[in-house]
Amino acid sequence: MPATLTERYISATVRSLPPESQEDVRAELAASIADAVEARLDQGEEPEVAEREVLTGLGDPAVLAAGYADRPLHLLGPRHYLTWRRLLILLLWIVPACALVGVGLSQALIGAGVGTIIGQAISTALTAAVHVAFWTTLVFVILERTGADTGERWSVDDLPEPKETGTGRADLIASLVVLGLVLAALAWDRLIGLVRIEGDWVPVLHPGLWPLWTAVLVAIVLGEAVHAVVLHARGRWSTGLAVMNTVLAVAFVSWALTLFGNGRLLNPELLELARTVGGIDAEAMHTLGVILVLSILVIAVWDVIDGWVKTRRDARR
Repeated sequence: MPATLTERYISATVRSLPPESQEDVRAELAASIADAVEARLDQGEEPEVAEREVLTGLGDPAVLAAGYADRPLHLLGPRHYLTWRRLLILLLWIVPACALVGVGLSQALIGAGVGTIIGQAISTALTAAVHVAFWTTLVFVILERTGADTGERWSVDDLPEPKETGTGRADLIASLVVLGLVLAALAWDRLIGLVRIEGDWVPVLHPGLWPLWTAVLVAIVLGEAVHAVVLHARGRWSTGLAVMNTVLAVAFVSWALTLFGNGRLLNPELLELARTVGGIDAEAMHTLGVILVLSILVIAVWDVIDGWVKTRRDARR
């Protein structure tokens, strides 16, 4: 004789429970289902319909069994979630960045090409991020399943001080002063030169940048100034300002790396003097060039991420 729906439901529920508790749960569940079905029969429902509705209302037997066994049905619960999240964010800020710089420098020191250096550095950084996320999560899953205590306790002393998002008058003045110094340095480098070697001033940037490429850089700097003024006027970050910040960062990286890749960013006379007077060989020059490229990329990425983080924070207020 085939088992009834109630018998099948009870069997599916108790089979994952410890043997010592199965009979008690079976009896309790059978009595509870019988009472619920009887109540529906008293209201005039058909027996088959009443049984099906009661069992449907109880839900998935696996979920019910987890409740009886006090087993979590989540990967991470509220007990460990915030600690896991804080630690994961901190590690994702530190470990991939260190991997990116370390691999980039090591590839540069062995004389790899710029494309290889960038590709290896980014690939290693992404791999490091995946490993950090996986192993950190695995540790906290084990803590969740074993019931271990991380020892972290919250108190009122942990309350953070209110933070500004970088839109105050002092921030505006600082931004405009820095941008003004950049424009002044460009003019000084063009007219006189920024580096003094053996009594002569030598420009740092390639003379061929004037006037078109210099004008592009000046436009990017002025765009940054407009962004700073608009940000101060609004008093908070927005999606539009974050997009503008990203576009300016991408424009600067494109400007710098395009010229660097074509050998038109730095003054060739300065590079020649560095080789002859400074005694810097070709390998060292290559390494310095890679460091310059990585520095440009890291600064631009940091600026973009910082803008979007502040936009998200302001959107919550």
